[in-house]
Amino acid sequence: MGRQSKLTEAQWEAIGKRLLKGESASALAREFGVSKSTISGRFSERVQNVKDAANQIVAAERALSKLNISEQIAARSLADDLKAISEHLAGAARFGAATAHRLSGIAHNKAAEIDDQAPLDGESTEALKGIAILTKMANEASEIGVNLLKANKDTIDDLNKRDNDVASPVNPARGTVFKIVRPA
Repeated sequence: MGRQSKLTEAQWEAIGKRLLKGESASALAREFGVSKSTISGRFSERVQNVKDAANQIVAAERALSKLNISEQIAARSLADDLKAISEHLAGAARFGAATAHRLSGIAHNKAAEIDDQAPLDGESTEALKGIAILTKMANEASEIGVNLLKANKDTIDDLNKRDNDVASPVNPARGTVFKIVRPA
């Protein structure tokens, strides 16, 4: 665990807001009596994430403004539906994972009924059948969650490939905020 910050959370919040408004980390570091690297370490990624999200919102609003009113309503309705679907799938994944966990636990407890000396006798065979059924049900219950994790991993991999690209500012007055330049 790191050492206690000499700034309060309210001060850090104020610094974050002022960074977003364009104030320099150096000036804020002098004012608050901390190093520039302390401020940069705490906020550089967070500030960039906020700026990226803001750019995405602006781009989405510009795209929407090019649509007529009925198309804008349809686009917003579709976006709401997609968010709801995503939330429901996440919930289904949570419940599926919990169900898989419980069924796996029951199967694990059922394994105690197997006679290690005679694993293929009558009672042990029945226990093995029960374990097989419970394990299959647990695997099926976990399917949504596993698929969502795989989709998330694939998305992360795609984003990591794009990290090798360099963002280059263009003319913001014309509506283009960044273009991607592939490094040589």
